[in-house]
Amino acid sequence: MLSVQRQVHDAIAGAVRRHYGVADVPPFAVEVPPNRALGDLAVTVAFQLARTLRKAPRAIALELAGALGDLPGISRVVAAPNGYLNLYLDRPSFLLARLRGDVAAAVAPPEKTIVEHTAINPNKAAHIGHLRNAALGDTLARVLRFSGAPVEVQNYIDDLGVQVADIIVGFRELEHQTLDDVRRIAETTRFDYHCWDLYSRVTEWYEGESARLAVRAAALHDLEHGAGDTAAIGAFIVDRIVRAHLKTMARLNIEYDLLTYEGDILRLQFWAHAFEILKAQGAVFLQTEGRLAGCWVMRIEENGSESAATDESGDAREKVIVRSNGVVTYVGKDIANQFWKLGLLGRDFRYRLFSRQVDGRPLWATTSEASDPAAPPFGHARRIYNVIDSRQMYLQALLSQALRTLGHPQEAENSVHFSYEMVALSHATARELGYRIAPESEEARKPFVEVSGRRGLGVKVDDLLDLLIEKASNEVAKRNPEFPDAERRRVAAQIAVAAIRYFMLKYSRSKLIVFDIEEALSFEGETGPYLQYAVVRANNILLKLHEREGLTEADVVGALDAANAGEIIGANQVDQDDPHSLWAVVLEASRLEETVDQVVRTLEFSVLAKFAFGLAQTFNAFYHRYSILNEEQVEKKRWRAAGVAYFRAQLTRALDLMGIEVPSRM
Repeated sequence: MLSVQRQVHDAIAGAVRRHYGVADVPPFAVEVPPNRALGDLAVTVAFQLARTLRKAPRAIALELAGALGDLPGISRVVAAPNGYLNLYLDRPSFLLARLRGDVAAAVAPPEKTIVEHTAINPNKAAHIGHLRNAALGDTLARVLRFSGAPVEVQNYIDDLGVQVADIIVGFRELEHQTLDDVRRIAETTRFDYHCWDLYSRVTEWYEGESARLAVRAAALHDLEHGAGDTAAIGAFIVDRIVRAHLKTMARLNIEYDLLTYEGDILRLQFWAHAFEILKAQGAVFLQTEGRLAGCWVMRIEENGSESAATDESGDAREKVIVRSNGVVTYVGKDIANQFWKLGLLGRDFRYRLFSRQVDGRPLWATTSEASDPAAPPFGHARRIYNVIDSRQMYLQALLSQALRTLGHPQEAENSVHFSYEMVALSHATARELGYRIAPESEEARKPFVEVSGRRGLGVKVDDLLDLLIEKASNEVAKRNPEFPDAERRRVAAQIAVAAIRYFMLKYSRSKLIVFDIEEALSFEGETGPYLQYAVVRANNILLKLHEREGLTEADVVGALDAANAGEIIGANQVDQDDPHSLWAVVLEASRLEETVDQVVRTLEFSVLAKFAFGLAQTFNAFYHRYSILNEEQVEKKRWRAAGVAYFRAQLTRALDLMGIEVPSRM
């Protein structure tokens, strides 16, 4: 539909120029009206021209309807009494062109885009809070690729962070383990789960005596400087946890192109080079007074100018980039990484092949060792999306500020913080996952249950997936007792992923999500399984048509050129305006490209989720109102079957954009 809207827009703009001599045509919309009685498309141009031409919109619409002439793909143009131009599509050719793949996709500018998402601290198992980041980031990459942009997906690995240092401290101080001991634990336990519990224990250990924080500081220092056993244990922990995270994300159909290791930013002198650039341009300065004396800081800007605001201590608002002890903060390393992504650093990582992913694609990682000559080029993007929760908003703003200060305003504009709110649990789901909340506690009075990975109060992604698969498996077994165990488990896993991913997308990203298992897994209502079931229903119709009559989709489409098109055109006005008709399904399905375009412009994926849900509802209403397989008139049956095939293709594409697979049966 998007391509048709653009063609109509260009044709009408040309008619305005020719008929009225208007060189600069004002912006106008080509919309899909709320009901078919108002046409398949509605154009507002007469309203925008009314003041300039000093004519009533109705008069302008009448003149333009006559001036347009024949438009390819449009059967008629009607000037509505209110001034709209209502256009009616050539419905048979519209559907057949799409089923035959004759519609050229819109060509997007070849701007390389980097999407960085997931970025879980490599110190414990992934939890439900990480799910929203990964689901949003993966969907963003998918819709950008659908729109024609070359996309590189990166996953930032903070291998030198305090969280890794904490696990090292836990192994040494609480469990008294050596590197060999840690290796044995990794071979004999679920290592990311072991580290989950250890992280909670070491947090409590620090709280028991504040002097113990010095142990953390020493471990962090040795980790950052690559010193001895500390660095060796840290490297082993990070590698094992990263591989566990990748395995978890693969269960959710999430893959990456490059793992970017923070340690390589330091070891390859990225930060040192970026630091010299920042100092030379005055983007950072050495603070000589107050509590930040001895630190290199960046003054925080607000609304594009340096803020004179002060914090509670009276100091000007400044962000520490390098601490007084010479240790660079993660903000500094993020700045260096952002410069590299945009091709502004003048340096490059070295690369190694990390693994092969589920679909066989290579996963690359940065390295400080010799680079693999087979590695493809990375970085040098025109646009960057950093998927990070809303709590990091002002720190992400510092990245753009640094770019502007260094004379790169366009790169700053193209550095997008894709923010989102957090995930909590419903009380019912928390109980089912083993939470024990005291009935009279403050926590019990809240409308949802907050999670905290630091205290071990969280839901591991794999545990959630396993529970959802078990529940879905039971439902599949009830509906399809003849399924072999392997097929039942495979279908249940697809349903579980759909339940999670759709739930993470259907809410505006600016809203906190309260995840509820029963709501997410329902086969009815606005859920992933409901959408899957609609496609499975369409599949079953086409399969039965083939079984009964030997007709393939190609056979159905091939016979329609000579068939009476009354079924899709509408035999009378009532049929034409029916919101549950075949044409209503086709027209709604055709809006996928238009929806994706809106998603890319607004970065709001709830629009895509709601489109898919609305399309499934429209199809189900059509299915219950009109007979397909049992329709006696052959031509009607074939047009309806063609509409089912188009619906199936479009909703399958929409689900794929959300990372959701369609089961063979449900």
